[in-house]
Amino acid sequence: MSEKNRKILTLNIFNKTITFSEIIFILLLLFCLSGFVSPPVALAAGLIIALTIGHPYLRLNAKVTKVLLQVSVVGLGFGMNLSKIMQVGKEGISFAIISIFGTLVIGYLVGKWLNIHRKTSHLISSGTAICGGSAIAAVAPVINANEQEISIALGTVFILNSIALFIFPMIGHLLNLSQNQFGFWAGIAIHDTSSVVGAAAKYGQNALQVATTVKLARALWIVPVTLLTAFVFPAGKTADKTRSKKISIPYFIFLFILASILRTYFAPVANFSHPLVKTAEIGLTVTLFLIGAGLSKNVLKVVGIKPLLQGIILWAIISVSSLLVVMKFVS
Repeated sequence: MSEKNRKILTLNIFNKTITFSEIIFILLLLFCLSGFVSPPVALAAGLIIALTIGHPYLRLNAKVTKVLLQVSVVGLGFGMNLSKIMQVGKEGISFAIISIFGTLVIGYLVGKWLNIHRKTSHLISSGTAICGGSAIAAVAPVINANEQEISIALGTVFILNSIALFIFPMIGHLLNLSQNQFGFWAGIAIHDTSSVVGAAAKYGQNALQVATTVKLARALWIVPVTLLTAFVFPAGKTADKTRSKKISIPYFIFLFILASILRTYFAPVANFSHPLVKTAEIGLTVTLFLIGAGLSKNVLKVVGIKPLLQGIILWAIISVSSLLVVMKFVS
């Protein structure tokens, strides 16, 4: 829709002129805030806005999404029960280290091979290695990723998450995996916690409990990976275009840890953890909507299929390798 048409489609509410694009944008934003919208749907809704009527508040988008990402990550920390997660983490710490950092290294190499922008490649690798959208949300502010890079990474991860919801239970039944085996596999190989829960719930109650615990234990690796990222990606360039030695410290990650501690050891906080986590999930959903809405047709034309190909390669590697380990060592 052209600027001329946008100006014609207006309403006068409380002596303030509101354009058609603003009305649609606000309605969809409120819908995302309702809690009934999944992250992939929110991202898709934002993309539809970008490709049709355009983002009416585009100049504010970058600052809002950055802050909202960080706040949402901190909120997700209230869903972490450290005592239970640490126990599971101890049992599979060796495989966690190998698989997570192996995925990051392979992702870097695949990204270079496919000539994908370094930040985009690292976001996809981080999301695949740990816990999808949450990991991308945590890492993105540290490397000063822009909306295009974040959206490409999130879009890649969410496409694969949607596929996992359907094919993982089918593969599990085909291979006759036990509830325990499927739970471990889903918790390791599926990106986002929401998709892990969805796939495991289809397989069985025991698989759901195991998968959720394994995924939350794996999610704790957001902290060391994010801190490591801060040192691998210095804070940009100085005025003379030389690399700055200043490290961007992700202070919000320490708040994430604090939230996890409070959730685990302070009963009053634990009692209110569910609404806090739900609010954080809604915040992340809204962020995805805003990021999608901030894109343009020209940006989407530049994306291409390479980032998705990187995500598929990494996902195939971690899915197959973790399946083989689970089938051999988990009963």
